[in-house]
Amino acid sequence: MAVTLELADIIDNYQFGPVEGDWRPLFIAIAGGSGSGKTTIARSVVDLVGRNKVIYLQQDAYYRDRNDLDVEQRAKINYDHPDAIEMELLLAHLDALRNGQPIERPVYDFGTHTRTGETYTLVPEPVVIVEGILVLADPELRTRFDVRVFIDTESDIRLIRRLQRDILERGRTVESVIDQYQKTVRPMHYQFVEPSKRYADIIIPEGINAGAIGTVSSMIKHFLDQSAEVGR
Repeated sequence: MAVTLELADIIDNYQFGPVEGDWRPLFIAIAGGSGSGKTTIARSVVDLVGRNKVIYLQQDAYYRDRNDLDVEQRAKINYDHPDAIEMELLLAHLDALRNGQPIERPVYDFGTHTRTGETYTLVPEPVVIVEGILVLADPELRTRFDVRVFIDTESDIRLIRRLQRDILERGRTVESVIDQYQKTVRPMHYQFVEPSKRYADIIIPEGINAGAIGTVSSMIKHFLDQSAEVGR
């Protein structure tokens, strides 16, 4: 696992006192290509740290709502391009959590490529984890994070995982998954996702990695212990 030399200082030098008159959480980004294992690692970290201490946000929940288009038009959208994400809403939600305010996270339906109209209320917690392929690709979004993690998994493994997920969980056909991979997933990965690796504090190889999960979880627990000492 590659770790920049400054990583330990991120937690040790973290400002636990008031920020503009208020407490703020620790923000962690987990990025990587589609099928890299981001979701598994993020959920494993949340389980180890405790769901009552961490807010877990998936970038996928913030796909733009394109109810104005018909089904065929929505299917043609490049969902691996940054423009497919309502970045303004994600940034606003992170800023609200930073200021101790609850948010209404949208619920996205991958079957119809639209939001359901429902929302999920999330109240501020000491740690916020944001996971997605593009969370390190956007310059403004990057500024919101204290720790940046990138999951670096080989392309063949990522494609196999994407095939399994989209067929079993999203009702896709093999042909449609491969077609999308060739037209948008692969080119967008090399244009936006892979270059964002340079901004990571931690690079985790080969996706699901028990040692890396333990390292990130221990780092968060260290933060929580220090935060408790100074009084949240």
